[in-house]
Amino acid sequence: MSTPLDDLAGHYRDIINGLGEDTAREGLQDTPMRAAKAMQFLTQGYQQDLSELVNNAVFESAMDEMVVVQDIELYSMCEHHMLPFIGKCHIAYLPQGRVLGLSKFARIVDMYARRLQIQENLTRQIAEAIESVTNANGVAVVIEAQHMCMMMRGVEKQNSRMKTSMMLGAFRKSQATRTEFLNLISR
Repeated sequence: MSTPLDDLAGHYRDIINGLGEDTAREGLQDTPMRAAKAMQFLTQGYQQDLSELVNNAVFESAMDEMVVVQDIELYSMCEHHMLPFIGKCHIAYLPQGRVLGLSKFARIVDMYARRLQIQENLTRQIAEAIESVTNANGVAVVIEAQHMCMMMRGVEKQNSRMKTSMMLGAFRKSQATRTEFLNLISR
Protein backbone atom coordinates (compact mmCIF):
# COMPACT_ATOMS: atom_id res chain seq x y z
CA MET A 1 0.00 0.00 0.00
CA SER A 2 1.43 3.38 -0.97
CA THR A 3 1.79 6.27 1.44
CA PRO A 4 0.96 9.92 0.72
CA LEU A 5 4.72 10.51 0.37
CA ASP A 6 4.99 7.71 -2.22
CA ASP A 7 2.03 9.17 -4.11
CA LEU A 8 3.61 12.62 -4.09
CA ALA A 9 6.92 11.17 -5.34
CA GLY A 10 5.00 9.45 -8.15
CA HIS A 11 3.53 12.79 -9.20
CA TYR A 12 7.00 14.33 -9.25
CA ARG A 13 8.21 11.41 -11.37
CA ASP A 14 5.37 12.13 -13.83
CA ILE A 15 6.23 15.85 -13.92
CA ILE A 16 9.93 15.18 -14.55
CA ASN A 17 9.08 12.67 -17.29
CA GLY A 18 6.57 15.16 -18.73
CA LEU A 19 9.38 17.70 -19.04
CA GLY A 20 11.21 15.26 -21.31
CA GLU A 21 13.72 14.05 -18.73
CA ASP A 22 14.51 10.45 -17.86
CA THR A 23 13.96 9.69 -14.18
CA ALA A 24 15.97 6.50 -14.63
CA ARG A 25 19.20 8.42 -15.27
CA GLU A 26 21.65 8.52 -12.37
CA GLY A 27 21.19 12.17 -11.35
CA LEU A 28 17.38 11.91 -11.27
CA GLN A 29 16.77 8.45 -9.81
CA ASP A 30 16.11 9.71 -6.28
CA THR A 31 14.83 13.16 -7.24
CA PRO A 32 11.08 12.35 -7.11
CA MET A 33 11.33 11.20 -3.49
CA ARG A 34 13.66 14.05 -2.49
CA ALA A 35 11.28 16.56 -4.11
CA ALA A 36 8.29 14.98 -2.35
CA LYS A 37 10.04 15.19 1.04
CA ALA A 38 11.05 18.80 0.35
CA MET A 39 7.46 19.73 -0.57
CA GLN A 40 6.15 18.08 2.58
CA PHE A 41 8.62 20.14 4.63
CA LEU A 42 7.83 23.39 2.78
CA THR A 43 4.10 22.91 3.39
CA GLN A 44 4.20 21.51 6.93
CA GLY A 45 2.05 24.41 8.13
CA TYR A 46 -1.01 22.43 7.04
CA GLN A 47 -0.19 19.86 9.73
CA GLN A 48 0.12 22.45 12.52
CA ASP A 49 -2.49 23.91 14.82
CA LEU A 50 -2.26 27.35 16.47
CA SER A 51 -3.23 26.25 19.98
CA GLU A 52 -0.78 23.32 19.94
CA LEU A 53 1.96 25.55 18.56
CA VAL A 54 1.46 28.24 21.25
CA ASN A 55 1.33 25.49 23.90
CA ASN A 56 0.19 27.80 26.72
CA ALA A 57 3.17 30.15 26.26
CA VAL A 58 1.00 33.17 27.07
CA PHE A 59 1.99 34.76 30.37
CA GLU A 60 0.45 37.33 32.68
CA SER A 61 2.19 40.69 32.52
CA ALA A 62 1.51 44.29 33.48
CA MET A 63 3.20 45.38 30.23
CA ASP A 64 0.83 47.52 28.19
CA GLU A 65 3.27 49.36 25.92
CA MET A 66 4.21 48.32 22.41
CA VAL A 67 6.19 45.11 21.96
CA VAL A 68 7.97 44.74 18.61
CA VAL A 69 9.60 41.66 17.12
CA GLN A 70 11.24 42.43 13.82
CA ASP A 71 13.18 40.77 11.03
CA ILE A 72 11.66 37.31 11.43
CA GLU A 73 12.79 35.47 8.29
CA LEU A 74 10.10 33.76 6.29
CA TYR A 75 10.01 31.35 3.39
CA SER A 76 6.75 30.61 1.66
CA MET A 77 5.41 29.31 -1.63
CA CYS A 78 3.08 31.34 -3.81
CA GLU A 79 -0.15 29.54 -4.52
CA HIS A 80 -0.21 30.72 -8.12
CA HIS A 81 3.07 29.25 -9.41
CA MET A 82 4.31 27.22 -6.43
CA LEU A 83 7.52 29.22 -6.47
CA PRO A 84 9.12 30.59 -3.29
CA PHE A 85 8.83 34.03 -1.83
CA ILE A 86 11.39 34.98 0.74
CA GLY A 87 11.44 37.89 3.14
CA LYS A 88 10.98 39.12 6.65
CA CYS A 89 8.11 39.83 8.97
CA HIS A 90 7.80 42.58 11.58
CA ILE A 91 5.21 42.21 14.33
CA ALA A 92 4.02 44.54 17.09
CA TYR A 93 1.29 44.21 19.65
CA LEU A 94 -0.11 46.13 22.59
CA PRO A 95 -0.54 43.63 25.44
CA GLN A 96 -3.42 43.89 27.84
CA GLY A 97 -2.50 41.62 30.73
CA ARG A 98 -0.92 38.82 28.67
CA VAL A 99 2.30 38.50 26.66
CA LEU A 100 3.30 35.80 24.23
CA GLY A 101 6.57 33.86 24.54
CA LEU A 102 9.11 35.35 22.14
CA SER A 103 9.83 32.22 20.07
CA LYS A 104 6.12 31.78 19.40
CA PHE A 105 6.10 34.76 17.04
CA ALA A 106 8.55 33.01 14.72
CA ARG A 107 6.64 29.75 15.04
CA ILE A 108 3.36 31.46 14.11
CA VAL A 109 5.02 33.11 11.10
CA ASP A 110 6.41 29.74 9.98
CA MET A 111 3.14 27.89 10.49
CA TYR A 112 1.26 30.17 8.10
CA ALA A 113 4.18 30.73 5.72
CA ARG A 114 4.64 27.00 5.21
CA ARG A 115 1.42 26.72 3.22
CA LEU A 116 0.63 27.59 -0.38
CA GLN A 117 -0.06 31.24 0.11
CA ILE A 118 -0.27 34.79 -1.16
CA GLN A 119 1.55 37.42 0.86
CA GLU A 120 -1.57 39.49 1.45
CA ASN A 121 -3.35 36.57 3.16
CA LEU A 122 -0.23 35.55 5.06
CA THR A 123 -0.01 39.03 6.60
CA ARG A 124 -3.64 38.90 7.72
CA GLN A 125 -3.39 35.36 9.10
CA ILE A 126 -0.38 36.18 11.26
CA ALA A 127 -2.03 39.33 12.66
CA GLU A 128 -5.32 37.61 13.43
CA ALA A 129 -3.55 34.64 15.06
CA ILE A 130 -1.57 36.89 17.39
CA GLU A 131 -4.68 38.89 18.23
CA SER A 132 -6.63 35.73 19.05
CA VAL A 133 -3.87 34.24 21.21
CA THR A 134 -3.01 37.38 23.19
CA ASN A 135 -6.27 39.36 23.17
CA ALA A 136 -4.05 42.39 22.56
CA ASN A 137 -5.34 45.96 22.27
CA GLY A 138 -3.79 46.01 18.81
CA VAL A 139 -1.61 44.02 16.46
CA ALA A 140 0.47 45.20 13.51
CA VAL A 141 2.22 43.04 10.95
CA VAL A 142 4.40 44.14 8.03
CA ILE A 143 5.90 41.66 5.59
CA GLU A 144 8.42 42.52 2.91
CA ALA A 145 9.37 39.80 0.47
CA GLN A 146 10.87 38.99 -2.89
CA HIS A 147 8.85 36.68 -5.10
CA MET A 148 10.57 34.17 -7.35
CA CYS A 149 7.49 34.10 -9.61
CA MET A 150 8.30 37.71 -10.49
CA MET A 151 12.08 37.29 -10.52
CA MET A 152 12.58 33.97 -12.34
CA ARG A 153 9.70 34.07 -14.84
CA GLY A 154 7.22 36.53 -16.31
CA VAL A 155 8.56 40.07 -16.02
CA GLU A 156 11.88 38.90 -14.49
CA LYS A 157 12.38 41.91 -12.20
CA GLN A 158 15.24 41.09 -9.84
CA ASN A 159 15.04 44.05 -7.45
CA SER A 160 11.32 44.20 -6.83
CA ARG A 161 10.05 43.78 -3.30
CA MET A 162 6.47 43.54 -2.11
CA LYS A 163 5.40 45.04 1.22
CA THR A 164 2.10 44.27 2.92
CA SER A 165 0.70 45.43 6.24
CA MET A 166 -2.18 44.54 8.50
CA MET A 167 -3.20 46.81 11.36
CA LEU A 168 -5.73 45.65 13.93
CA GLY A 169 -7.24 47.41 16.96
CA ALA A 170 -5.27 50.41 18.22
CA PHE A 171 -2.86 50.21 15.26
CA ARG A 172 -5.77 50.74 12.88
CA LYS A 173 -7.53 53.37 15.01
CA SER A 174 -4.56 55.48 16.09
CA GLN A 175 -2.28 57.16 13.57
CA ALA A 176 0.25 57.87 16.35
CA THR A 177 0.45 54.18 17.35
CA ARG A 178 0.78 53.10 13.73
CA THR A 179 3.48 55.73 13.10
CA GLU A 180 5.44 54.66 16.20
CA PHE A 181 5.47 51.06 14.95
CA LEU A 182 6.48 52.00 11.41
CA ASN A 183 9.26 54.26 12.73
CA LEU A 184 10.58 51.49 15.01
CA ILE A 185 10.84 48.93 12.21
CA SER A 186 12.45 51.36 9.76
CA ARG A 187 15.56 51.71 11.94
